[in-house]
Amino acid sequence: VQLQASGGGLVQPGGSLRLSCATSGFSLDEYDIGWFRQAPGKEREFVSAITRVVDDTFYGDSVKGRFTISKDKGKTTVYLQMNSLKPEDTAVYYCSARRIWGGSYTRPQDYEYWGQGTLVTVSS
Repeated sequence: VQLQASGGGLVQPGGSLRLSCATSGFSLDEYDIGWFRQAPGKEREFVSAITRVVDDTFYGDSVKGRFTISKDKGKTTVYLQMNSLKPEDTAVYYCSARRIWGGSYTRPQDYEYWGQGTLVTVSS
């Protein structure tokens, strides 16, 4: 199971970025995918999740209405479209996968696999 996040960078407040999470070694029909972020000195924070098979989506309160999670039709890549970015969105963003049932989509400890992070910096 491998995940690789990409697409981070420097963007001005109000701008947009699209993060990608390329997956390999498993099927997205068997795993839920989550995005988390971690700013310096802060705990890892839930951003968004998309479920296996039915593609239900979930968002953290701080990004609801601005971020959108989706999968490509080939079901190997998960995207996080981030609009109306704010300086407080600055963080390292991680994608993760969970196969277990139960627990919570919002808890990092309920995810079994993690990719390396990609840095998003929102600054003028």
